[in-house]
Amino acid sequence: MIKFFKNFRKDEDGAVTVDWVVLTAAVVALATVAYTSIGDNTKALSDAVATEVGTTVPTFD
Repeated sequence: MIKFFKNFRKDEDGAVTVDWVVLTAAVVALATVAYTSIGDNTKALSDAVATEVGTTVPTFD
């Protein structure tokens, strides 16, 4: 039983798994923030262009 606990304490597979899970969660969170930011800014730009195009009166000389 003591041998089992010594081996368990030396085993680092669980720590590596936790590192990968945390790293993956951070990447997903950053991607979500970037996607939201890009989506909001694209919508604002699209609305501004639509307003400008809608208020432009063509002149035919």
